[in-house]
Amino acid sequence: MSNKKEKKNTEAPYIDRDLSWLSFNYRVLQEAKDHSVPLFERIKFLGIYSSNLDEFFRVRVASIKGLIRLGKSTKSELDFSPEDVLEMVNKTVKKQQIEFTEIYQKQIIPLLEAININILRIKELSDEQKAFLDNYIEEKLIPYLQPILIVKHKIRTFLVNNALYLAVVLGTKGTPRYAVVRIPSDRFPRFIQLPGIDGSRKDIIMLDDIVRHALTNLFPGYNVLDSFSFKISRDAELYLEDEYSGDLITKIKAGLNKRNLGTGTRFVYDRTMPENCLKFMSEAFFMKISDLQPEGRYHNNFDLFKFPDFNLSHLKDIPLPPLKHKEFEMSATIYEAIAKKDQLLHYPYQRYSYVIRFLEQAAHDPNVTHIKILQYRVAKNSQIIAALRSAIEAGKKVMVFVELKARFDEEANIYWAEQLEEWGAVVKYSLPEIKVHSKLLMITKQEEGVEKEYCYLSSGNFNEQTANIYEDFGFFTADHRICEEVGQIFQYLESGIMPPKPFEHLLVGQFRMRKNIYSMIEQEIDNARAGKPASITLKLNSIQDPRIIELLYDASIAGVKVKMIVRGICSLVPGIKGYSENIEVVSIVDRFLEHSRIYIFHNDGNEKIYLSSADWMTRNLYHRIECAFPIYDKELRQEIYEFIQIQFNDNVKTRILDADMSNRYKIDESKRPFRSQIETYKYYKSKYES
Repeated sequence: MSNKKEKKNTEAPYIDRDLSWLSFNYRVLQEAKDHSVPLFERIKFLGIYSSNLDEFFRVRVASIKGLIRLGKSTKSELDFSPEDVLEMVNKTVKKQQIEFTEIYQKQIIPLLEAININILRIKELSDEQKAFLDNYIEEKLIPYLQPILIVKHKIRTFLVNNALYLAVVLGTKGTPRYAVVRIPSDRFPRFIQLPGIDGSRKDIIMLDDIVRHALTNLFPGYNVLDSFSFKISRDAELYLEDEYSGDLITKIKAGLNKRNLGTGTRFVYDRTMPENCLKFMSEAFFMKISDLQPEGRYHNNFDLFKFPDFNLSHLKDIPLPPLKHKEFEMSATIYEAIAKKDQLLHYPYQRYSYVIRFLEQAAHDPNVTHIKILQYRVAKNSQIIAALRSAIEAGKKVMVFVELKARFDEEANIYWAEQLEEWGAVVKYSLPEIKVHSKLLMITKQEEGVEKEYCYLSSGNFNEQTANIYEDFGFFTADHRICEEVGQIFQYLESGIMPPKPFEHLLVGQFRMRKNIYSMIEQEIDNARAGKPASITLKLNSIQDPRIIELLYDASIAGVKVKMIVRGICSLVPGIKGYSENIEVVSIVDRFLEHSRIYIFHNDGNEKIYLSSADWMTRNLYHRIECAFPIYDKELRQEIYEFIQIQFNDNVKTRILDADMSNRYKIDESKRPFRSQIETYKYYKSKYES
């Protein structure tokens, strides 16, 4: 734990965001070693852990190293030491990687072998299998294997970001030579199924080992002594120095072309690589000692997502097909259901297809005149985009605001923005220095000669693929109070015209959202000091903003009961005497990604309930246009209460967050196992399909 804070006269306990994030990723790794998790899901969690870690090094570690490169006078303005943080990051990751390898080798591999799934090395292959490999190499692989001799300090060889390589040690009459060969995992499956010895066996070999088998043919005249896998991760940030000038799309496209050329942030290598080989390779590719990260024999373990399951469905999660929504099913159109009352969907427990149907009905309704939508991350073959195209072709006026700065989705967003513009939509792009992270849709319809708005607000993206695994809320309303303010957000994004009056119902980033949240926390503090009941209940992905954390400490000291579910980063430290005795924080990691944000303030019995796109991080509260929307309907408020209670009752997948970042499971052996995601599914099945 480090002490970091906004300048204030007290030193509040605060966990560094990057160390807290690593603690979150460890919770993912815990799922991989949980024996109650089906085998192929455990393998998937190893892939998720690895994918998360790769992005962390490309973004967060790159940022820390950028701070280290600053001058002493600039670094003196920081309230933490980036060198100390980097040291702790490397120490933590090294420890986790050792555990990762143990889980894979000592748990996963034996369990696979027990069901006759064997990951073989070359020496274990039958003659038939070796013949298969020789043919595979000759007919498919050879054109994509390009051996490169490394001549240090003379020829600078560039390695592609996160690509897999073999460092090859070559024997000669003199000093050993070194070379690299790229493993073409971008073109071939990582796990190659071999012809079985008999019908019951399922034999697999890693692509890495097939390339190893081919090395002798790649280096004629040399004796291949050994080979060791490695990769380099590079800085993934797009540095847009002045977003106010020039063409932002052109700048982002240029940045994307340079992204894979970024500064190296880590050199991941097989921990069995000899010291002389490691020294040669790290120096040849200009990597520092602090960049070196030992792992096992294989890297890019996010490829475990694609591990073949051989149709063994009993070794995967039981299916939970998304459920129907009674009101939408009983209504002729989505509009009809919304006109009666506000409606709420909860993904992936309920069907996301209603959102697509909402847009498709708008496209074909002659009375719909306008459609406005914010796009942050779009599915690969997006039905949302297809519905928008249908609306354009039907003569609707379609306005799409596309956030180009959605990290790692920039290229896809540019593509769809240009397509939409070509089809006839009005497309607006990113704002200078601010990300638009709200998820809003507004449809205008003529009803009896009067314009009426129907709105959809969500905690998650307009992405039907992620809606299958991300837990989120989608809220449909025709309430003029909310629709009018959604319209003001769109007007601002379209024209830059400031809203004519303050937002009374929505909490909007860049328009007092932060101050509104401060005010609601302070009201709970005042109520507690006045002897009134006071409580705050939160569900967030992350909380890191120092000012908000200090306010929550003030609330705890005043006697406000604060209960929080935080999936990821939690810089707040609960249970500290004098600061946070009245704060309880837990985290749930399970088959679905907990992604929705909920804010509940007791407010002296007149509770305020918001669903939101915003976490309580400095970036969300200061540098993004976010939207939190109130839930006024009594039935929907009750539904949110009941969902939150299900979450807090979880005694299977809940971890307790504390100062030590120990990730202890919350276990109550006096009660039956209660797994919140399964119980939530049962809740909706009973509520809407009975």
